[in-house]
Amino acid sequence: MFSLTRAFSAPADRLVGTLYVYTFLDEFVLLYPVYALLFTDTGLSVAEITSLFVIWSVAGMVLEVPSGAWADAVSRRLLLCLGPLLAATGFALWVIFPSYWAFAVGFVLWGARDALSSGAMEALVYEELQRHGQAGRYAQVMGRASSVGLLADALAIALAIPVFAVGGYLAVGAASVLACLLCSATGLAFREHRATASGEDEEDLGYWASMKAGLAEARGDRRVLRAVLLVATVMAIWGALEEYVPFLGTEAGVAATGIPVLVLIVWIGATGGGLLAGAARRLSERGLAVALAVAALAMAGGALSGHPAGIVPIAVAFGLFQMSGVVADARLQDSITGPSRATVTSVAGLGTNVVTLLVFAGYGTVSSMTGHGVAFAVLAAPYVLVALWLGLRQRDRDVSDTLLG
Repeated sequence: MFSLTRAFSAPADRLVGTLYVYTFLDEFVLLYPVYALLFTDTGLSVAEITSLFVIWSVAGMVLEVPSGAWADAVSRRLLLCLGPLLAATGFALWVIFPSYWAFAVGFVLWGARDALSSGAMEALVYEELQRHGQAGRYAQVMGRASSVGLLADALAIALAIPVFAVGGYLAVGAASVLACLLCSATGLAFREHRATASGEDEEDLGYWASMKAGLAEARGDRRVLRAVLLVATVMAIWGALEEYVPFLGTEAGVAATGIPVLVLIVWIGATGGGLLAGAARRLSERGLAVALAVAALAMAGGALSGHPAGIVPIAVAFGLFQMSGVVADARLQDSITGPSRATVTSVAGLGTNVVTLLVFAGYGTVSSMTGHGVAFAVLAAPYVLVALWLGLRQRDRDVSDTLLG
């Protein structure tokens, strides 16, 4: 019995192991902590650097859904292999030909890489687990993968300092390109089978048919649409606010040397949230609503405290947001029944990008008038609204079940 169980679980375990290695290498990019410095040393102005970020965002948004349809029509594994190669090309351009236009091309390639992996990764992992009768592991697996990615980020930051001291931008660039190449090679190790909801293999749809089917399901199936909106909202807000944690620390009186400690605390919280996602998979909508409401209150309270210790409840909040986001993604995958899973998931990715841009714009407006602490508190409000929405849905479902019973 033991050997039979192992025989059935071994392919799924190989998939999970490959995912963790791929995620680590995808995030283990030593250029991440220093690329802004590279731009400054090249002579770019703040306006030029900002325009590069806009180019990056727009490239990812434009390519998000088309790449999802491509993944459904061609091969998700192929896209997971090609994505890191695009990033490697962009990083090489940055350090060999540092200039505004090289940076712009690099950001277009980086945005394309993000779009290629978004949707394709979730679809491949979910359907392969489903194929082996282990779709229930999806939240746990993806939660742990997110934690692996955060660990890779931390190690990249730690190693970037000595590598940069020894070899400058060329050294950190070479290390980043190497990580991308290894990530691409790891992508080839994924096994991919296409399956229908009944579990039988099927031929891939064409590109336009895949896009049409995915968009129709995301728009026409109310359960899928609600899941798409939930994923976009839950993941985008805290993901954008994470970028402003250093400013919040400075406002609270933390010295520049102490800011990395605050960032580390937040990362620990987010990592913990990813590890809890598997257990949280069993939460009802009311339970998920409570988690989001508690997180929103913790974030607002910590930000408004004006004290460095306020970073602790913010870290707890980010952990709960991360956990809730993974659970929301798992429920989105469970709700998809059509053949265009990557396309539907990419629609959620596009929604996440749109909400992220709205958060950036809103944060800039509010923080300029009231400060960073108030901006964090204001942007906790959408989570309260989402929690109320989930709670009301659960109540309506309970009433319906009572009447039918």
